Amino acid sequence: MSKPRRNTAFFPLDDTLFAVKQSKAVPHEFVLDAIAPLSPSTRPMFGCLAVYVKEKIVLVLRDKLKNTADNGVWLATTEERHESLRREFPNMRSITVLEKGVTGWRVVPADAPDFEEAALRACELIAAGDPGTRRVSLSGAKKAAKSSKRTTEPRSTTKGRARP
Repeated sequence: MSKPRRNTAFFPLDDTLFAVKQSKAVPHEFVLDAIAPLSPSTRPMFGCLAVYVKEKIVLVLRDKLKNTADNGVWLATTEERHESLRREFPNMRSITVLEKGVTGWRVVPADAPDFEEAALRACELIAAGDPGTRRVSLSGAKKAAKSSKRTTEPRSTTKGRARP
């Protein structure tokens, strides 16, 4: 009877076993450099990079292999400001991957001839606190929803009784 062979097909003792996962490159990193004085923070969002200033989202940076038409800098704004922002950013348009029609989000496309200049101009507007850039926070949205519910509740019509 033969002696069982020792299994030598173990992982090699090199650094690949303990390698740190490489993080993705930051898309359009120059945008973060431009708003660095505002101390922005970033969080991953739908395979993109959301940019927050004081816990409020201001931009999303996107550079993906699929649906490349929406790559670029997404601006958080309001529908009311689209026309005035279009004068400022002639190549700005709706985001097609959202599939919701017109939303508050607009994109300065990465393939636009003036992409870098437009993205830097958007950073200037954000730094100046331009009201055209919507700054949404989850806590702020929840507070707004609660306050609108309070104002739409029917008032008691009972006379002489204190409301609970």
